[in-house]
Amino acid sequence: MSRKWLIAAGAALLAASMLAGSATSSPAKHQRAAGGITLGFSQVGSESGWRTANTKSIQSSAKAAGIALKFADAQQKQENQIAAIRSYIQQHVNVIAFSPVVASGWDAVLNEAKRAGIPVVLTDRAVDSKDTSLYKTFLGSDFVKEGQEAGQWVADTHKNSKKDVRIVELQGTTGSSPAIDRAKGFRAAIKGNPHLKIIASQTGEFTRAKGKEVMAAFLKANPHIDLLFAHNDDMGLGAIEAIQEAGLKPGKDIKIVTIDAVHDGMVALSQGKINFIAECSPLLGPQLMTLVKEVVAGKTIPKRIVTKETTFTPAQAKVALPSRKY
Repeated sequence: MSRKWLIAAGAALLAASMLAGSATSSPAKHQRAAGGITLGFSQVGSESGWRTANTKSIQSSAKAAGIALKFADAQQKQENQIAAIRSYIQQHVNVIAFSPVVASGWDAVLNEAKRAGIPVVLTDRAVDSKDTSLYKTFLGSDFVKEGQEAGQWVADTHKNSKKDVRIVELQGTTGSSPAIDRAKGFRAAIKGNPHLKIIASQTGEFTRAKGKEVMAAFLKANPHIDLLFAHNDDMGLGAIEAIQEAGLKPGKDIKIVTIDAVHDGMVALSQGKINFIAECSPLLGPQLMTLVKEVVAGKTIPKRIVTKETTFTPAQAKVALPSRKY
């Protein structure tokens, strides 16, 4: 009897061990069976006030929607994002979402996600892959339109100018879709006026510190600058510091046009240090969580979803600031 009892006990322990192993080997599959959703999200980094607001929106919206969020900060490095996406694939999350650091170089890892049966949602920034089956949808702004709005303000403001308007440009991260598209839209809007001339253009990497550094270099190389176009508020705010340190008045001696409309940018706009801002809303969280649920449910969704945005003058900024959420 003793020997039979030991054999039975051993078999029971083995069975329990096997069950425990199966319960931990693929947590996401068990979450699916229980009705839960796990989202793996890879963020570009925290290079600006816009990005901070975007991260908060995604984190708070996931919590409110009851979606388990696995979050990774890529620190502006594509290799970090690729590693995070591969980690999410290994963890069998239900959906992967990410805001690409740059537009190119994603096909291999997106194909890995596709083979694993994990749908991908692009947020804020697009990829340049010709195979659109590698992702379900792209949720974000129309960056070309933002650049056009900034350029149109410049064109309208200087339509009666009899002399050249010397423009310098602080571009976003080299190779990123907002940097490419905002530059494209801006140039398309000003090309009809031969007096509007971009005399210098360089990346400020979407950061305030780099924006200040590059603007200081612009001022040394080009003593006469009439207007600055910055691809985001943070670079524009950095440039304001450089302009002031050069003994000039931002918004007057050098007009400034930016994109984003984050709180600090709107404050500078209301003070007349910035002259015009085209909005790029970071509050994508609620829309993203709705899309994640629809993707998991197998619903058909549009391939491109554009966020609703506006533009601001100094007077409009003063009115909008008290109720701004970012």
